[in-house]
Amino acid sequence: MRCSYFDTGTCRSCTQMGRPYSEQLAGKQLHCRGLLSDHASLEWLEPVASQESGFRNKAKMVIGGTAQNPAIGILDADGHGVDLRKCGVCSPGLRAVFPVLATYIRRLRLTPYDVPRRTGELKHVIITESPAGEVMLRLVLRSEQTLPRIRKHLPDLLADLPQVKVVSVNLLPEHKAVLEGDREILLTEQFTLEMRVNDINLHLRPQSFFQTNTGMAAALYRQGREWVNELAPASVWDLYCGVGGFALHSAAPSRTVTGIEASSEAIVSARLSSDEAGLAGMEFHAGDATAFALAAEQSPELVIVNPPRRGIGKELCGWLESSDVQHVVYSSCNAQSLARDLAALPSFTARRARVLDMFPQTTHYEVMVLLERTA
Repeated sequence: MRCSYFDTGTCRSCTQMGRPYSEQLAGKQLHCRGLLSDHASLEWLEPVASQESGFRNKAKMVIGGTAQNPAIGILDADGHGVDLRKCGVCSPGLRAVFPVLATYIRRLRLTPYDVPRRTGELKHVIITESPAGEVMLRLVLRSEQTLPRIRKHLPDLLADLPQVKVVSVNLLPEHKAVLEGDREILLTEQFTLEMRVNDINLHLRPQSFFQTNTGMAAALYRQGREWVNELAPASVWDLYCGVGGFALHSAAPSRTVTGIEASSEAIVSARLSSDEAGLAGMEFHAGDATAFALAAEQSPELVIVNPPRRGIGKELCGWLESSDVQHVVYSSCNAQSLARDLAALPSFTARRARVLDMFPQTTHYEVMVLLERTA
């Protein structure tokens, strides 16, 4: 894949841009195998390739420039907006929204937030596209000052972008390097974006996490389902379950599945998906994964973990070591923290591993490992 933004030095976020994709994928496999080289019995499955471009279902864009000439993209070293509305890793559906959104910003005179001066209102836009081509649009504002104007002109935006089904305003009054604030104001009757992945309808609310590459998320959940069904445990915990992707794919007659996630918004979505599908034996609870495990009176036969980049940590590793859990399916977006966690689980042997290229054109990837208790 070639990118004019990368070639001109405008944006270097995709550090592997221009490198042949086959080399990228082989390099990730080699990197992961090196980090997990202590596990001699590990069977490496073929890595799962992504499409090279247009794979991102989510765009987190800084709004810079002026209300009359907004830049939709990133900030440069001086804190000024750089327009990236033709970014090639974004899906065609996302790229189609950007020019219409720019017109909307001009029409409503939404002043972009000026980071150096700490003035202006519109900080970011966060846009997510579903497999069906429907869109969730979130406007991150410094205050509620322009909210009446946005509400008034929302019908015009929806008429110009009929694929947009969910619109919200997120408030981020503080001047700090974060993407969004805690408060979300929904502007549409529809409040979830339906994400059909494999044969499961997942529901994404504005502040819920979902993988940015839908094709790789589907492959991830299929691999998890395959390993779980092969082992046929009677009980499964999905820790860090998000909107329930792994948990819902693990459902089966006479099997209990419990999902734990810190985000209450994501738990609402997971329950909705479970209820719609009529799945039995499913439970979802909002809370800390480690605290839930430590407080539990019984342990399941199999645990799925899909933690953030920091990994599952010493406490949860310690609990797994002392538990009756027989198998762990570990999905990691950071093989370094994965290697550290595996070293803290000496009672388990890593049996199989698979790299899934969630993030083409970068050095990042997802890796899944199947662990079996052997001590």
